[in-house]
Amino acid sequence: MVSRETSVPPPPLPGWLEAHRASLTAFAGLLADVGVERGLIGPREVPRLWERHLLNCAVVVEPGDGFIPTGIRVADVGSGAGLPGLVWAIVRPDLQIVLIEPLLRRSVFLAEAAAELGVADRVEVRRDRAEDLSRTSGWHAADVVTARAVAPLERLIGWTVPLLAPGGRLVALKGSSASAELAEGHAAASAAGLVDLEVREFGAGVVDPPPTAITGVRRAAQ
Repeated sequence: MVSRETSVPPPPLPGWLEAHRASLTAFAGLLADVGVERGLIGPREVPRLWERHLLNCAVVVEPGDGFIPTGIRVADVGSGAGLPGLVWAIVRPDLQIVLIEPLLRRSVFLAEAAAELGVADRVEVRRDRAEDLSRTSGWHAADVVTARAVAPLERLIGWTVPLLAPGGRLVALKGSSASAELAEGHAAASAAGLVDLEVREFGAGVVDPPPTAITGVRRAAQ
């Protein structure tokens, strides 16, 4: 899988992302070309790939703020075109990323993209439904589970919380609806074992508007 160069140049990047400029640009090229061709991303998204997608995902895992610890296992539910999972694999090479995607054409793209971007050694692609994975003997619980615009919180918690290790964190990437979703789904999230629920913003001054996530920690076993 070889892409043409994206016609959208990268914007100025914060210092910690400069080392990953070439790989992020290569991923932008894959999304703008193969991603559009295979229906993984809409052609209207191409001019805003950096602001709306690549940087929007990258700033969540800025290593300096300690929110996503070093060297952990992360599961990306409904990874689709690799957002945020492949971006995180590029900008945080210390992480082990599991991309969970049930659709064949998307899982094939993810595996090919991981190989082409040089991150296959730290990325595992699982063609599975998230709600089935936690019941399989081969699943190793994740320290962080993320999902980006996959489903409303009340539905999402049933797919994500069982994949978390006790003490692990859910990072559900949302837009402007995050506060309303948390208010509506707070009781269900608490019943599923999540504590310390909050809405958190990332990348202030880098991305406008900054990405927003609903986060919570899976209660440790008593």
